[in-house]
Amino acid sequence: MYLTTGLKRFYNMRYIFVCFGALIGFAAGAQRISAADMAYLQKLEDDSIKPVSRQMVLDTIPGRRFSADSAFIKLFVRALKTRGSFSYPFDSITTISKIYPPDSTFRIFTWEMERDEGYYRQQGAIQMKTSDGSLKLFPLIDGSDFAVTPTDSIRGPQSWIGAIYYGIVTKEYRGKKYYTLFGFDDNDFVSTRKWADVLTFNANGQPQFGANIFDYKEDSLKAPQPAYRFLLEYKKDARAKLVYDPDMDLIVFDHLISESNEQAKKFTLIPDGSYEGFKWKDGKWVHIDDVFANPQTDGKVPTPKPLFNDAGKPGNQ
Repeated sequence: MYLTTGLKRFYNMRYIFVCFGALIGFAAGAQRISAADMAYLQKLEDDSIKPVSRQMVLDTIPGRRFSADSAFIKLFVRALKTRGSFSYPFDSITTISKIYPPDSTFRIFTWEMERDEGYYRQQGAIQMKTSDGSLKLFPLIDGSDFAVTPTDSIRGPQSWIGAIYYGIVTKEYRGKKYYTLFGFDDNDFVSTRKWADVLTFNANGQPQFGANIFDYKEDSLKAPQPAYRFLLEYKKDARAKLVYDPDMDLIVFDHLISESNEQAKKFTLIPDGSYEGFKWKDGKWVHIDDVFANPQTDGKVPTPKPLFNDAGKPGNQ
Protein backbone atom coordinates (compact mmCIF):
# COMPACT_ATOMS: atom_id res chain seq x y z
CA MET A 1 0.00 0.00 0.00
CA TYR A 2 2.79 2.42 0.88
CA LEU A 3 4.66 1.68 -2.32
CA THR A 4 1.63 2.68 -4.37
CA THR A 5 1.28 5.93 -2.40
CA GLY A 6 5.00 6.62 -2.57
CA LEU A 7 5.19 5.99 -6.29
CA LYS A 8 2.16 8.17 -6.96
CA ARG A 9 3.63 11.01 -4.91
CA PHE A 10 7.03 10.55 -6.56
CA TYR A 11 5.66 10.87 -10.06
CA ASN A 12 3.43 13.80 -9.12
CA MET A 13 6.40 15.60 -7.58
CA ARG A 14 8.61 14.66 -10.51
CA TYR A 15 6.11 16.21 -12.93
CA ILE A 16 5.99 19.42 -10.90
CA PHE A 17 9.75 19.65 -10.51
CA VAL A 18 10.52 18.90 -14.15
CA CYS A 19 7.97 21.46 -15.39
CA PHE A 20 9.23 24.24 -13.15
CA GLY A 21 12.82 23.20 -13.69
CA ALA A 22 12.33 23.62 -17.42
CA LEU A 23 10.95 27.12 -16.85
CA ILE A 24 13.39 28.49 -14.27
CA GLY A 25 16.03 25.87 -13.56
CA PHE A 26 18.70 27.65 -15.58
CA ALA A 27 17.98 31.11 -14.25
CA ALA A 28 20.97 30.69 -11.94
CA GLY A 29 23.27 32.68 -14.16
CA ALA A 30 26.85 32.10 -15.13
CA GLN A 31 28.76 31.50 -11.92
CA ARG A 32 32.03 29.92 -12.96
CA ILE A 33 32.69 26.26 -12.19
CA SER A 34 35.83 24.47 -13.30
CA ALA A 35 35.76 21.45 -15.60
CA ALA A 36 37.27 19.31 -12.85
CA ASP A 37 34.63 20.37 -10.33
CA MET A 38 31.90 19.81 -12.89
CA ALA A 39 33.12 16.25 -13.49
CA TYR A 40 33.32 15.65 -9.73
CA LEU A 41 29.74 16.84 -9.18
CA GLN A 42 28.41 14.76 -12.07
CA LYS A 43 30.01 11.61 -10.69
CA LEU A 44 28.87 12.32 -7.12
CA GLU A 45 25.34 12.99 -8.37
CA ASP A 46 25.08 9.88 -10.54
CA ASP A 47 26.86 7.40 -8.26
CA SER A 48 25.71 8.50 -4.80
CA ILE A 49 23.18 11.32 -4.50
CA LYS A 50 20.67 10.12 -7.07
CA PRO A 51 20.22 6.58 -5.60
CA VAL A 52 19.67 7.77 -2.01
CA SER A 53 17.38 10.60 -3.18
CA ARG A 54 15.08 8.00 -4.70
CA GLN A 55 15.31 5.65 -1.74
CA MET A 56 14.26 8.35 0.75
CA VAL A 57 10.95 8.63 -1.13
CA LEU A 58 10.33 5.18 -2.57
CA ASP A 59 11.61 2.69 0.00
CA THR A 60 8.80 0.71 1.66
CA ILE A 61 10.47 0.66 5.10
CA PRO A 62 10.28 3.92 7.12
CA GLY A 63 13.65 3.33 8.84
CA ARG A 64 15.38 2.94 5.50
CA ARG A 65 13.70 6.10 4.19
CA PHE A 66 15.00 8.08 7.17
CA SER A 67 18.48 6.59 6.80
CA ALA A 68 18.48 7.49 3.12
CA ASP A 69 17.38 11.02 3.97
CA SER A 70 20.32 11.42 6.37
CA ALA A 71 22.71 10.07 3.76
CA PHE A 72 21.23 12.36 1.13
CA ILE A 73 21.74 15.47 3.29
CA LYS A 74 25.40 14.62 3.94
CA LEU A 75 26.14 13.90 0.30
CA PHE A 76 24.21 16.91 -0.95
CA VAL A 77 25.98 19.32 1.39
CA ARG A 78 29.30 17.82 0.31
CA ALA A 79 28.36 18.55 -3.29
CA LEU A 80 27.21 22.09 -2.51
CA LYS A 81 30.55 22.85 -0.85
CA THR A 82 32.20 22.52 -4.26
CA ARG A 83 33.19 25.99 -5.45
CA GLY A 84 30.75 27.30 -8.03
CA SER A 85 28.11 24.67 -7.20
CA PHE A 86 25.36 27.30 -7.53
CA SER A 87 25.68 26.86 -11.31
CA TYR A 88 25.27 23.10 -11.14
CA PRO A 89 21.59 22.16 -11.77
CA PHE A 90 21.41 18.65 -10.20
CA ASP A 91 19.01 17.78 -13.02
CA SER A 92 18.79 14.05 -12.31
CA ILE A 93 17.69 14.57 -8.70
CA THR A 94 13.95 14.55 -9.40
CA THR A 95 12.67 13.86 -5.87
CA ILE A 96 13.52 17.36 -4.65
CA SER A 97 12.27 20.76 -5.77
CA LYS A 98 14.75 23.37 -7.02
CA ILE A 99 13.31 26.89 -7.27
CA TYR A 100 15.10 30.07 -8.39
CA PRO A 101 13.78 33.65 -8.26
CA PRO A 102 14.04 35.73 -11.44
CA ASP A 103 16.98 37.71 -10.01
CA SER A 104 18.96 34.48 -9.44
CA THR A 105 20.25 35.60 -6.04
CA PHE A 106 19.45 32.27 -4.38
CA ARG A 107 17.78 28.93 -4.89
CA ILE A 108 15.64 26.85 -2.56
CA PHE A 109 15.74 23.07 -2.33
CA THR A 110 12.77 21.36 -0.65
CA TRP A 111 11.60 17.79 -0.29
CA GLU A 112 9.18 15.71 1.76
CA MET A 113 9.65 12.91 4.27
CA GLU A 114 6.82 10.46 5.04
CA ARG A 115 6.77 8.53 8.29
CA ASP A 116 3.47 6.92 7.34
CA GLU A 117 0.42 7.88 5.28
CA GLY A 118 -0.74 10.24 8.04
CA TYR A 119 2.46 12.09 8.91
CA TYR A 120 4.52 14.20 6.51
CA ARG A 121 7.23 16.76 7.13
CA GLN A 122 9.35 18.81 4.78
CA GLN A 123 13.05 19.53 4.68
CA GLY A 124 15.01 22.08 2.73
CA ALA A 125 17.79 24.62 2.37
CA ILE A 126 18.43 28.01 0.80
CA GLN A 127 21.66 28.34 -1.17
CA MET A 128 22.76 31.93 -1.76
CA LYS A 129 24.66 32.97 -4.85
CA THR A 130 28.10 34.26 -3.80
CA SER A 131 30.61 36.34 -5.73
CA ASP A 132 33.48 33.91 -5.16
CA GLY A 133 31.51 30.68 -5.61
CA SER A 134 31.81 29.65 -1.95
CA LEU A 135 28.90 28.03 -0.13
CA LYS A 136 26.42 30.10 1.87
CA LEU A 137 23.63 27.81 3.00
CA PHE A 138 20.64 28.17 5.30
CA PRO A 139 19.14 24.81 6.38
CA LEU A 140 15.35 24.85 6.77
CA ILE A 141 13.89 23.01 9.78
CA ASP A 142 10.17 22.24 9.66
CA GLY A 143 8.55 23.65 12.80
CA SER A 144 4.97 22.77 11.85
CA ASP A 145 4.62 20.35 14.78
CA PHE A 146 5.09 23.22 17.21
CA ALA A 147 2.94 25.81 15.41
CA VAL A 148 -0.50 26.15 17.00
CA THR A 149 -1.43 28.80 14.43
CA PRO A 150 1.07 28.50 11.56
CA THR A 151 -0.14 31.67 9.83
CA ASP A 152 0.41 34.09 12.71
CA SER A 153 4.11 35.02 12.72
CA ILE A 154 7.36 35.73 10.94
CA ARG A 155 9.67 32.73 11.21
CA GLY A 156 13.34 32.04 10.68
CA PRO A 157 14.89 29.02 8.95
CA GLN A 158 14.90 27.04 12.22
CA SER A 159 11.11 27.26 12.64
CA TRP A 160 10.05 27.21 9.00
CA ILE A 161 6.52 26.13 8.05
CA GLY A 162 7.46 23.33 5.69
CA ALA A 163 6.29 22.98 2.10
CA ILE A 164 7.55 21.61 -1.20
CA TYR A 165 7.88 24.75 -3.29
CA TYR A 166 6.64 24.67 -6.86
CA GLY A 167 6.56 28.36 -7.79
CA ILE A 168 7.85 31.83 -6.93
CA VAL A 169 7.01 35.43 -7.84
CA THR A 170 8.97 38.54 -6.90
CA LYS A 171 7.36 41.87 -6.00
CA GLU A 172 9.04 45.04 -4.75
CA TYR A 173 7.81 47.81 -2.49
CA ARG A 174 9.81 50.80 -1.27
CA GLY A 175 13.06 49.18 -2.32
CA LYS A 176 12.42 45.87 -0.57
CA LYS A 177 11.92 42.60 -2.43
CA TYR A 178 9.19 40.17 -1.42
CA TYR A 179 9.55 36.64 -2.79
CA THR A 180 6.18 34.89 -2.63
CA LEU A 181 6.63 31.14 -2.63
CA PHE A 182 3.95 28.59 -3.53
CA GLY A 183 4.20 25.25 -1.77
CA PHE A 184 2.53 21.90 -1.27
CA ASP A 185 2.19 19.84 1.93
CA ASP A 186 0.60 16.36 2.06
CA ASN A 187 -0.29 17.19 5.70
CA ASP A 188 -2.17 14.11 7.02
CA PHE A 189 -4.71 11.36 6.30
CA VAL A 190 -7.65 13.61 5.56
CA SER A 191 -6.46 16.97 4.22
CA THR A 192 -3.85 18.56 1.97
CA ARG A 193 -2.38 22.03 2.34
CA LYS A 194 -1.07 24.57 -0.12
CA TRP A 195 0.80 27.66 1.02
CA ALA A 196 1.63 31.10 -0.26
CA ASP A 197 4.50 32.18 1.98
CA VAL A 198 6.71 35.24 1.73
CA LEU A 199 10.50 35.16 1.89
CA THR A 200 12.46 38.32 2.66
CA PHE A 201 16.02 39.01 3.78
CA ASN A 202 16.76 41.31 6.72
CA ALA A 203 19.53 43.90 6.97
CA ASN A 204 22.01 41.17 7.95
CA GLY A 205 21.10 39.02 4.95
CA GLN A 206 19.24 36.48 7.06
CA PRO A 207 16.14 34.87 5.51
CA GLN A 208 12.75 35.39 7.10
CA PHE A 209 9.51 33.64 6.20
CA GLY A 210 6.20 35.44 6.52
CA ALA A 211 5.01 39.03 6.22
CA ASN A 212 1.81 40.78 7.19
CA ILE A 213 0.88 41.50 3.58
CA PHE A 214 -2.12 39.23 2.92
CA ASP A 215 -5.06 41.61 3.03
CA TYR A 216 -8.45 39.88 3.27
CA LYS A 217 -11.60 39.90 5.35
CA GLU A 218 -11.84 36.99 7.73
CA ASP A 219 -14.39 34.29 6.95
CA SER A 220 -15.03 30.69 7.94
CA LEU A 221 -12.44 29.40 5.45
CA LYS A 222 -9.49 31.71 5.96
CA ALA A 223 -7.04 31.97 8.86
CA PRO A 224 -7.52 34.86 11.31
CA GLN A 225 -5.83 38.17 10.64
CA PRO A 226 -3.06 39.15 10.82
CA ALA A 227 -1.99 36.46 8.36
CA TYR A 228 1.75 36.25 7.65
CA ARG A 229 1.26 33.48 5.09
CA PHE A 230 -1.80 32.27 3.22
CA LEU A 231 -3.14 28.75 3.75
CA LEU A 232 -5.43 26.76 1.48
CA GLU A 233 -6.42 23.49 3.17
CA TYR A 234 -8.86 21.04 1.57
CA LYS A 235 -10.07 17.44 1.28
CA LYS A 236 -7.33 14.90 0.65
CA ASP A 237 -8.49 13.68 -2.75
CA ALA A 238 -9.60 17.08 -4.04
CA ARG A 239 -7.50 19.15 -6.43
CA ALA A 240 -7.22 22.82 -5.58
CA LYS A 241 -5.20 25.49 -7.38
CA LEU A 242 -2.95 28.08 -5.74
CA VAL A 243 -0.68 29.72 -8.33
CA TYR A 244 0.58 33.00 -9.67
CA ASP A 245 -0.86 33.81 -13.10
CA PRO A 246 1.62 36.09 -14.93
CA ASP A 247 -0.86 37.07 -17.64
CA MET A 248 -3.33 38.44 -15.10
CA ASP A 249 -0.59 39.42 -12.62
CA LEU A 250 -2.63 37.78 -9.88
CA ILE A 251 -2.39 34.99 -7.35
CA VAL A 252 -5.31 32.71 -8.26
CA PHE A 253 -6.80 30.03 -6.02
CA ASP A 254 -9.89 27.83 -5.92
CA HIS A 255 -12.87 28.96 -3.89
CA LEU A 256 -13.73 26.10 -1.54
CA ILE A 257 -17.07 24.88 -0.21
CA SER A 258 -17.92 22.13 2.27
CA GLU A 259 -19.49 18.95 0.95
CA SER A 260 -21.38 18.63 4.24
CA ASN A 261 -21.97 22.32 5.02
CA GLU A 262 -19.33 22.17 7.76
CA GLN A 263 -16.90 24.90 6.78
CA ALA A 264 -14.72 24.46 9.87
CA LYS A 265 -13.88 20.87 8.86
CA LYS A 266 -11.11 21.33 6.32
CA PHE A 267 -11.31 17.71 5.21
CA THR A 268 -14.79 18.41 3.74
CA LEU A 269 -13.67 21.33 1.53
CA ILE A 270 -13.62 20.99 -2.25
CA PRO A 271 -13.38 23.49 -5.15
CA ASP A 272 -16.72 24.79 -6.49
CA GLY A 273 -15.40 25.93 -9.88
CA SER A 274 -14.98 29.63 -9.05
CA TYR A 275 -11.73 31.39 -8.21
CA GLU A 276 -10.56 33.95 -5.69
CA GLY A 277 -7.31 35.84 -5.95
CA PHE A 278 -4.82 38.39 -4.67
CA LYS A 279 -3.58 41.46 -6.53
CA TRP A 280 -0.35 43.24 -5.57
CA LYS A 281 -1.12 46.80 -4.50
CA ASP A 282 0.92 49.19 -2.35
CA GLY A 283 3.05 46.45 -0.82
CA LYS A 284 0.24 44.01 -0.06
CA TRP A 285 -1.53 41.08 -1.65
CA VAL A 286 -5.10 42.43 -1.70
CA HIS A 287 -7.93 39.90 -1.86
CA ILE A 288 -10.30 39.61 -4.84
CA ASP A 289 -13.59 37.81 -4.20
CA ASP A 290 -14.13 36.47 -7.72
CA VAL A 291 -11.31 36.66 -10.24
CA PHE A 292 -13.48 36.00 -13.29
CA ALA A 293 -16.61 37.91 -12.33
CA ASN A 294 -17.94 40.37 -14.91
CA PRO A 295 -17.91 43.94 -13.61
CA GLN A 296 -21.34 45.23 -12.59
CA THR A 297 -22.62 48.79 -13.14
CA ASP A 298 -25.38 50.23 -10.93
CA GLY A 299 -26.54 46.77 -10.00
CA LYS A 300 -27.32 45.83 -13.61
CA VAL A 301 -26.79 42.26 -14.70
CA PRO A 302 -24.53 42.05 -17.79
CA THR A 303 -26.43 41.00 -20.92
CA PRO A 304 -25.21 39.88 -24.34
CA LYS A 305 -25.12 42.37 -27.22
CA PRO A 306 -28.46 42.20 -29.09
CA LEU A 307 -28.57 40.79 -32.60
CA PHE A 308 -30.98 43.54 -33.68
CA ASN A 309 -31.50 47.11 -32.51
CA ASP A 310 -34.82 48.81 -31.67
CA ALA A 311 -35.40 49.59 -35.37
CA GLY A 312 -35.16 45.91 -36.25
CA LYS A 313 -31.83 46.30 -37.97
CA PRO A 314 -28.63 44.37 -37.14
CA GLY A 315 -27.18 45.56 -33.86
CA ASN A 316 -24.06 47.07 -35.43
CA GLN A 317 -26.04 49.45 -37.68
